[in-house]
Amino acid sequence: MNQTRPKVKRSRALGIPLTPKCVKYFERRPFPPGQHGRARRTTSDYKVRLLEKQRLKAQYDLREVQLRSAFDRAVRRPGKTGEELIVDLETRLDALVLRAGFARTIYQARQLVTHHHITVNGRRLDRPSARLRPGDVIAVSERSRGKAPFVVAAAGAHAPERPAPYLEVSLTGLTARLARPPLRSEVPVVCDVQLVVEYYSR
Repeated sequence: MNQTRPKVKRSRALGIPLTPKCVKYFERRPFPPGQHGRARRTTSDYKVRLLEKQRLKAQYDLREVQLRSAFDRAVRRPGKTGEELIVDLETRLDALVLRAGFARTIYQARQLVTHHHITVNGRRLDRPSARLRPGDVIAVSERSRGKAPFVVAAAGAHAPERPAPYLEVSLTGLTARLARPPLRSEVPVVCDVQLVVEYYSR
């Protein structure tokens, strides 16, 4: 999804760094951008819930209609809506490519998928929003493995500090298997998901 606003400014507006590169800028200026960024701002229940929804949407780089559709699916499932929402988003193909350590950011993960570098169960899949099920195997296609970004990934440059326990990853082989559905506590997303549920349920 194309965003004209620089990621550093989006990070400061949302209160979370969206990429590793944004971290140092965010630490230096941990307040919203603009002339009045340091000023005390009025808040409301609606604004708090809206901010949490925007944070969640930005961390997965989604359009509003995509997040709303994921919420609608979560409501129909028997578990807690907030937890089901995170499971739905975390089992997207681009999110799993990121968690496996094949990409540095969610933006790069989406690009790798749309440029036909990723296969699922041996077949090339170019839809970042595709939902995977336990047992599905993600891999970098054979013809892409010699390309520079994947050589870097295979060396562990993008491996997360806390490996996702729901993924069985072989960085050297550039493959990953979704072993089971993720739990909310295992997903490294900064968000009070209950506030997101309240936003959409209003």
